Amino acid sequence: ALRETEFKVFRGALEAGGVVKGINAGRREVPRSVLDGFIARAQELGAKGLVWAFREGEGWRSPTAKFLSADELRALNERLGAEEGDLLLLVADQPKIANAVLGQMRLDLAERFELIEPESNSFCWVVDWPLLEWNEEEGRWDPLHHPFTSPAGELDPERPGEARARAYDLVWNGQELGGGSIRISDPELQRKAFEVIGIGPEEAEDRFGFLLEALRFGAPPHGGIAYGLDRIVQRLLDAPSIRDVIAFPKTASGLDPLTGAPAPVDPQQLRELGLSVRAQRRGPGS
Repeated sequence: ALRETEFKVFRGALEAGGVVKGINAGRREVPRSVLDGFIARAQELGAKGLVWAFREGEGWRSPTAKFLSADELRALNERLGAEEGDLLLLVADQPKIANAVLGQMRLDLAERFELIEPESNSFCWVVDWPLLEWNEEEGRWDPLHHPFTSPAGELDPERPGEARARAYDLVWNGQELGGGSIRISDPELQRKAFEVIGIGPEEAEDRFGFLLEALRFGAPPHGGIAYGLDRIVQRLLDAPSIRDVIAFPKTASGLDPLTGAPAPVDPQQLRELGLSVRAQRRGPGS
């Protein structure tokens, strides 16, 4: 809908390989101060900014409306299912950022407008996860879960970003309770998965030869799921934080108030483990 747009914010994001995504918050009438708050919240979550708009007729009431053509506004209204008076919030950024920002803002809006039934219990399975994601800093594909997750269908080395994983998460009232996956059980598929993420045959044998050998002997297909008992208890108690139900919660610095961990290690323990500890000399101003 925006491929040929002249609006520099949207066009710049798209030309950089990003996306323009939005959510329809429904028919709302909120003051400008609240809209400014939405922008600040989006920036706090990692977005460069946020575009807000109210549908009016075939167009928008928004500071951004003047930069978009009538055809673009109509197309956006259609894509977002916008009706008269609906509040639309859009983010232009890389997919990972846009998804994370709008996902959290959706929850914020549901809380602000009291859209969530207090006693409701909503469960859903999240499936069809991407198998890999591109690591810009390292210039390579990285597994989103781990390199032993089985792809759903073919794993095309020419188009690895299109591969989906046989992975799944269970969500209760917006919070993940547990997740898992089906593992690769075919040695040749495992080699291919290693190669896609930059692990060649020699390195694969050196690091994971034991696994490849086990698979060659005919390991059966296997998988599983791990649930977080503390997360289930948190939801049952409607506790605001998982820290309220963890038996041994840590402080923000990682300290355990109950056991005092981390604690000094005596020389005998270090000798048993074959470890040595060397104090780091601090420089001026450190």
